Amino acid sequence: MKQRRSGTLGKGKGKGKGKGIGIRTAVGLASAAAGTLAMAPASTAVTPGTATLAFDCGSYGSGTATLTATQDGTAATISVSTSAISSPINIGANSVRSTLTLTRNGSGTTEFSGNANPAIPAGSPVSTGPLKGTVAAGDSLEASSLKVVVLGITATCKATSPQSPGPFVF
Repeated sequence: MKQRRSGTLGKGKGKGKGKGIGIRTAVGLASAAAGTLAMAPASTAVTPGTATLAFDCGSYGSGTATLTATQDGTAATISVSTSAISSPINIGANSVRSTLTLTRNGSGTTEFSGNANPAIPAGSPVSTGPLKGTVAAGDSLEASSLKVVVLGITATCKATSPQSPGPFVF
């Protein structure tokens, strides 16, 4: 038995039997849907994704820090790796409490905090994060201080240089 192409998609039953949407209509609908998706806003991204700056941690030392930022809508995270503080002993994962204070839009401040960290061997630089915070579209954030609490001992570090290549813009 030879099949005939009707140029329609779908099979009707009962009334209107044999009627469906035409191929041209289906292609038009698919094109319109693809066009709508192409015009959807891109997911938000923070720029730059990584920045460096110098910290002075008083009697605990001084050095540079690398900050890595991510964004998902109004939620943002910043991870910190710094040579400004070295661990004198082995530190277990998720046992460092950190608060990163940032200047928001040139005035005022916001804080990113958390207690996520990898295990840190004795003598190694301290890494912490992701530290969690909230941002608004267009926020410009630049680190001003970092407070790290390990085994009840608090080290407060002050930024001694601006972030390079510049503030995080969300």
